[in-house]
Amino acid sequence: MFLIRKYQASDCAELAELFYTTVHTANAKDYSKEQLDAWAPLTRNLKEWNRSFEKHISFVAVENKQIVGFGDIDKTSYLDRLFVLPDYQRMGIGTAICIKLEEAVQVTIVTHASISAKSFFEKRGYRVVKEQKVERQGVFLTNFVMEYRYRLESGDSLRDQH
Repeated sequence: MFLIRKYQASDCAELAELFYTTVHTANAKDYSKEQLDAWAPLTRNLKEWNRSFEKHISFVAVENKQIVGFGDIDKTSYLDRLFVLPDYQRMGIGTAICIKLEEAVQVTIVTHASISAKSFFEKRGYRVVKEQKVERQGVFLTNFVMEYRYRLESGDSLRDQH
């Protein structure tokens, strides 16, 4: 059983490692080694990463004191990152984090989904706006601009949410 909690600065190094591991494992079938290295280099600027997590609405999923997933969304409702360790995928962790992020903003959300994550987001009701090529360290990667319109549960109204 996992717990979802708010991000803490002490999580940053573990999230950077989780990001690297997940990108290089879960996305290896859809991207070349060169693309994976450009997307997720071995080292990250942890001060910059921490600053972005603290500016965003950020959650981590924890199981047995280990962080197994994380996600964040910025103030413009851009879902920036959503990653779950490969051994913990397909257990509802990514969905649970995504729900927390969607509920935190309750508006139309945009994300740039990898080839590997596209079907996850489609199952959640996100729709592809366009396919695009993005450059990372001189290397081009394909991803998808996707959009999700937050819907209140039937019977709810905006007034009920305050």
